[in-house]
Amino acid sequence: MPIEMPQGLPFSVDTWTPSSKISKRHHFITHAHKDHSSNITSHSSFPIYSTSLTKTLLLQHHPQLDASLFLVIEVGQSLIVDDPDGNFTVTAFDANHCPGAVMFLFEGKFGNILHTGDCRLTLECLFNLPVKYVGTKGKKPRCPLDCVFLDCTFGDFARAMPTKHSSIQQVVNCIWKHPDASTVYLTCDILGQEDILVQVSQTFGAKIYVDKAQNPECFKNFMVTVPEIVCEDPCSRFHLFDGSPGLYERAQSKLVEAKATLQTEPLIVRPSAQWYACEELSDVQNTKKKRMNEAVKDQFGVWHVCYSMHSSKEELEEALQLLAPRWVVSTTPPCRAMQLNYVKKYCFNSKVSLNNSVVKLLGMAVETYGDVDAFVKPVNCYPVLQGTAQPCAQTKSPVKQCTDVKALEKLTLPVNRSPVTLFGRARLGLKDVDFLRGGCNLLPVNVPLQTVSSGPKQEFLDDAVEVKWERSPGRKEDLHNVDQQSEVQENTKVHKSASYENIGSPGFSEHVRKYYRSMNLPVLRPLPSLVELMNSRKRAKRGINH
Repeated sequence: MPIEMPQGLPFSVDTWTPSSKISKRHHFITHAHKDHSSNITSHSSFPIYSTSLTKTLLLQHHPQLDASLFLVIEVGQSLIVDDPDGNFTVTAFDANHCPGAVMFLFEGKFGNILHTGDCRLTLECLFNLPVKYVGTKGKKPRCPLDCVFLDCTFGDFARAMPTKHSSIQQVVNCIWKHPDASTVYLTCDILGQEDILVQVSQTFGAKIYVDKAQNPECFKNFMVTVPEIVCEDPCSRFHLFDGSPGLYERAQSKLVEAKATLQTEPLIVRPSAQWYACEELSDVQNTKKKRMNEAVKDQFGVWHVCYSMHSSKEELEEALQLLAPRWVVSTTPPCRAMQLNYVKKYCFNSKVSLNNSVVKLLGMAVETYGDVDAFVKPVNCYPVLQGTAQPCAQTKSPVKQCTDVKALEKLTLPVNRSPVTLFGRARLGLKDVDFLRGGCNLLPVNVPLQTVSSGPKQEFLDDAVEVKWERSPGRKEDLHNVDQQSEVQENTKVHKSASYENIGSPGFSEHVRKYYRSMNLPVLRPLPSLVELMNSRKRAKRGINH
């Protein structure tokens, strides 16, 4: 499920939750896949921004929606959106994912934000973006994006994936090599795989049979996107095959049926990257590792071709190097952006500048679909930052830009909310909270924040963190009267501030320290003001004892 957009932003993207309905005034949808349009009918009273093709597909599957609710924005088109907090500009760019899919570039007082939706980022996609946001090899862009909400579906898949064109040719070649197969079953029933069917139809001069009764949704989609290649004649050599769970059982059934009736063995082709990236098929693992440039047959009789509508890790890294954004947030799945080298080097370790618009992302609410535990589960905290961002000086937007940046006053931590980081819930995703305790009673509130020196073109954060500690059961000391707000530092160099596991202790256990080092992450250090506070308390106690 896509994530909620941060607090303070007036728009949502691909989320249709009660929270989004209440807190957002403008709603955008990147494409018509179900996981991005789930519960969209609950927002029937709000305007929805999408491409005309996405609108058509959505109305087809959600007839209860009113067509007048949609505001169409096509690829390459920019709109100025009126908003009480200040107008902003949104531009749509091709996402190279499925018919009608786009990325949205938002420019306003909140900064410059690119939301990719689901995407396959090629160089062509990147160079369609405004020139000022795209660098070249060895040279950063003139105006780095404040944040990219990035599709990291295959962010941990390090192998190079074939291009879509190459994968389609692999499917065609596989069919050529099996001329005796009287029936060819193609598991291309997902919106975004139409190009495969079009190429097969054109190459072999035959239409694709789609069972309208068995797969009505797919039939409707194809009648909108590629009606010229669809037929309802089961005698056609090429059949659309259901690729949902249970594929292997259905494939085995077709093979057994053909053998029992003395027919030639059918050819079953599955163009998908999932088999290569996720599924564990032990008897073909070695084959999979060696062969990405041709179809591979598994033990169930299914031929696999690596066809991806999402970027591989290699493609994501290349895209981030060219865009050089100040921050990256994984849209799905949560936390996976942390596995990208760019994020580890430039974002998490704070080697890029953070302005107010980026820090606002600390207030985001994340919708997760997995069992991900928080970094400090027992502590209820949620950072909410106040401040106004200053867009890049290079931005030439029709929207009137704010030239002054308000100083960040404080970081408040309301209770009764789950801890969230920029990468979703649980920066480290640890399931055993005792791993972090190190024998201490007090758990840390994990709120990373960086303070950097000001520059002529960019205002940065100059505030420390006000942290409210909760008492653990059995703790004798009362820390509630401790004033934990640091003074604002002017023109300082980068320093890292984070809550501490046990104030006054030497730090984390050695086990935790080793874990941080293994992840190439800095070990958290205590707030200087709190260290001095505890040292003064120790000196006072020693004076009383003497």
